[in-house]
This record gives sequence, structure tokens and C-alpha cells, in this order.
Amino acid sequence: MNLPRTLRPVVGLLIAFLLALGVPVVASAAPEANVRVVTYDASQAAEFQDVVAAGAEVWNNHVQNVRFEPATGGAADVVVLADNGWPRAEVIGLGKGRVWMGRQAVNEGHDTLRIAAHELGHILGLPDNRTGVCEDLMSGASAGPTCKNPNPNAEEIAEVERNFAQGVILERRVYTEDVLALR
Repeated sequence: MNLPRTLRPVVGLLIAFLLALGVPVVASAAPEANVRVVTYDASQAAEFQDVVAAGAEVWNNHVQNVRFEPATGGAADVVVLADNGWPRAEVIGLGKGRVWMGRQAVNEGHDTLRIAAHELGHILGLPDNRTGVCEDLMSGASAGPTCKNPNPNAEEIAEVERNFAQGVILERRVYTEDVLALR
């Protein structure tokens, strides 16, 4: 829980009073003050809305210092759209940008959850890494349509953690697959 600065002394005195009375007081787990929330709006993602939420949850389950949450009114940090092209991401800063869930890759058999997690990985500061290895989430389409792995590997997780811990500055960039080179 993140308390306003003015309430902290009051809560501290209350805890001290309870301890003096012998009442057990349990401290909360890790403070969430260092967790950066990145909001997303998938309302324009058509049939991909649920898979975008699942892709955000993949990252929430793997990283500690950044968390995706659906936007509730107002502007979102990330807007997710659907179109008939190839999936891509436009990064305008760390934790900010646009993602397109392109139907072309889906029509060619690529896994929608892997696509969502991969494109959100760009928003978290990860570049493409076309290794062709399925265990590398950021290998993207180079791993082929049979790859269904939506999870980042240890190196990708560590890079996202570093990006947000250090406040990395990202240059505006659009990540697209070179579809012809993959064939």
C-alpha cells in the first residue's frame, strides 16, 4: 500500500501503539511504490481484445517492476488496434505506444497469444531478436507458425526489469516483421 506522506506518521504511531499492546502486526509484502503501471486500451482490437489482456497478464506474471492494467477512462499509455496487415508495434517511449494485432500472421497460423505478448514486449523496450528459437519470445515470426510459446525467456525478463529500474529512454520506433525475409 502506498500511503500519502501526511498519513505515514499517523500509521507509524498506530502500529507502535498496537505493538505496545501486544497485538501482532503483519507487514505487507514488497512495496508497490516502485511498480510502474502501464495502461492499455484494447477496445479497438476487435476479436483480439481477450488475447491482448492475456498477453498483458503474461508479462504481469513474469516481471516485477512494471504492470499492465486496462485503462479506465482517460488516455491509455498503449492503444491496441486490429487490422488486416502484419502485427507491429510503434514505440513512442518506454511503456508508451501503439500495437497492431494484424490478421495476416493469424491467417498464416501464428499464435495470437504469442503475437500479443511479443508486441507488448516492444512496448516494454525489447527489440526483435530473430533467432528462430521458439523459447525466445522476441524471435517473433522467425520461430515459425508452429511455435506457441508466449512467455519471455530469462534474458528478456531481465532486460525489461533493467529498462524500468533504470528509466531507459527509448527513441520512437516502429517494429515490423520483414515478412518476405521470413519465407
